[in-house]
Amino acid sequence: MTFCLETKIIEPDNGEKIDNVVILLHGYGGDGQDISMLTLNWKRFLKNTLFLCPNGPQRCAINPTGYQWFDLTINDEKYILNEVKKTEQILNKFIDEVKKKYDTPSNKIILSGFSQGCMMAINVGLTNIERFNCIIGFSGKIIDKTDLEHRKKNSTNILLIHGDIDEVVPVSNILEAKDFLIRNNIEVNTQIVKNCGHNIPVEASSLALQFIKKNLSLK
Repeated sequence: MTFCLETKIIEPDNGEKIDNVVILLHGYGGDGQDISMLTLNWKRFLKNTLFLCPNGPQRCAINPTGYQWFDLTINDEKYILNEVKKTEQILNKFIDEVKKKYDTPSNKIILSGFSQGCMMAINVGLTNIERFNCIIGFSGKIIDKTDLEHRKKNSTNILLIHGDIDEVVPVSNILEAKDFLIRNNIEVNTQIVKNCGHNIPVEASSLALQFIKKNLSLK
């Protein structure tokens, strides 16, 4: 079966049975190969877990060797939200394909993303009819709080991690997201990493791994 998005697939070692799936969404101008670096450490501790790292549906406007989840060249909130919703449909199709191919329910699927990928993970994760295992976001934000509040359908647990000197997506976004999620009855954990810019340091990767293990009830 071919997925609707070009995807880097990292299967469990030694043909282990697949019990859980982690979907990793790259940032603006990146690709599945970039974000797959997280799995180098995670897979050692997450046995029976499949990692899927899809490329965004569009070539990036400012970096044609990379991809984007939605266009940022037009600075118009309505346009951006419309593009986001188009990509949500694509990602929901991708997730349905994953569930069918690997016979995996939503509560065994973890959605995670960096920057623009984080934004998509939050939107897709909370507007789906079914609850996912958990959502992990690095250096992102909620794209449109009013829209998400109207379309939210579940309360999947969320972990948000952000660098305190992020020069691309200001750290204030994690505080705004936390306030929004709490007000909408979503369990959220947040961590601000000191002396960290717009990237995923080892500390953030380790925190995310522990959150996944906790939500999958792994020791």
